[in-house]
Amino acid sequence: MAYFPDIPKVVFEGPKSKNPFAFKHYNPDEVIEGKTMREHFRFGAAYWHVMRNGLADPFGGGTAVTPWDDQSDSVDNAKKRADVFFEFLEKIDIDYYCFHDRDIAPELNDFAKSTAALNQVVEHLGGLQKATGKKLLWGTACLFSHPRYSQGAGTSPDARVFAYGAAQVKAAMDATHALGGEGYTFWGGREGYATLLNTDMKRELDHLATLLHMAVAHKKKIGFTGQFYIEPKPREPSTHQYDSDSAACLNFLRQYDLLEHFKLNIETNHATLAGHTMEHELTVAMDAGALGSIDANQGDELLGWDTDQFPSDLYGTTKVMLKLLEMGGFTTGGLNFDAKRRRESHEPVDLFHAHIGGMDAFARGLKTAAAIREDGRIADFVKSRYSSWDSGIGQQIESGAMDFDQLTDWVLRNPEPVIASGRQELMENILNELL
Repeated sequence: MAYFPDIPKVVFEGPKSKNPFAFKHYNPDEVIEGKTMREHFRFGAAYWHVMRNGLADPFGGGTAVTPWDDQSDSVDNAKKRADVFFEFLEKIDIDYYCFHDRDIAPELNDFAKSTAALNQVVEHLGGLQKATGKKLLWGTACLFSHPRYSQGAGTSPDARVFAYGAAQVKAAMDATHALGGEGYTFWGGREGYATLLNTDMKRELDHLATLLHMAVAHKKKIGFTGQFYIEPKPREPSTHQYDSDSAACLNFLRQYDLLEHFKLNIETNHATLAGHTMEHELTVAMDAGALGSIDANQGDELLGWDTDQFPSDLYGTTKVMLKLLEMGGFTTGGLNFDAKRRRESHEPVDLFHAHIGGMDAFARGLKTAAAIREDGRIADFVKSRYSSWDSGIGQQIESGAMDFDQLTDWVLRNPEPVIASGRQELMENILNELL
């Protein structure tokens, strides 16, 4: 059965095309810096937004039109949603997808029944993957929606909740492994606190580390070779979440001897909520060798919550792709559209418009980033700006050959330094010129 009978398979038609169901800039076979666009992006679609987001907001119920969904918690309904999703992936030409366990299968009235339902849907998804060639980028467990997790899962003050969360992670990891998932993500949606008046922070962090060490042990036990990710987010719904930004996650992983097992899955809107730019968060992760994957979206600066909008800001996509090209591209992970349509964009066709726009925005970002690198003026300026560290006193400092006494003696023997301009406006002009 066709669920999108009036929508053709989306293909590249070029910038002059007016076809709303065509890519204007994303040409999957176009080679840039030695890789095709398809290889650069490794685009993924988020099951939770495409199939399960009803488009509700804090002041009103959902508006999404989903004629294929009977709204039941049956396994048959879950399988039908999967069929719809894979037709969508085929027509939008996206190779990967990501899921939470409770997106793809219903949460029933006990753990055994929920896990049995999950396993049935996983088997169905496996068949769809085999038939289409689509792949699972990463899976995860939803440890934040059910009321039992209202005060956290791995950081819950109740040990019984921790046990339930651990069992759910095991089942989700098993499902991801069964589907050949290339990674597994931990997002601490409620791993944090509302007030420190009732919180033992150290104990909660110790428990979270215990959960992750258990996951590492289970990964080895089942032979799962995918990459583990942690996804930073500072707040919302909690006042403060422990995985608040890249630096906090890296500090946590180092403190608890977990860094070798994890990389970061960075989301643009989460960077915004943390008071950072996306390029800052990517840079912090890259400098630690820990950038693994990206959730591609953007936020609204006028709103103080995670709006998960589809990326349309070409400055943003260009700066993301500059960082990815600097890193040499993905060695794991990809660009997952953790993005939802606006509440008023509620018809099924809007799913296609949204993803086409996001894919084209990143294609333009890639082309501009490659042009900036080929042009070389920005890179040359940065190299020149730090040239005093390449020889003389700078090289001696970096090599560890100087101490305070030696540096004081150097200062007494040399004139006051004259600082060169940082040329911020020129750098911005060059970016705009090439954009």
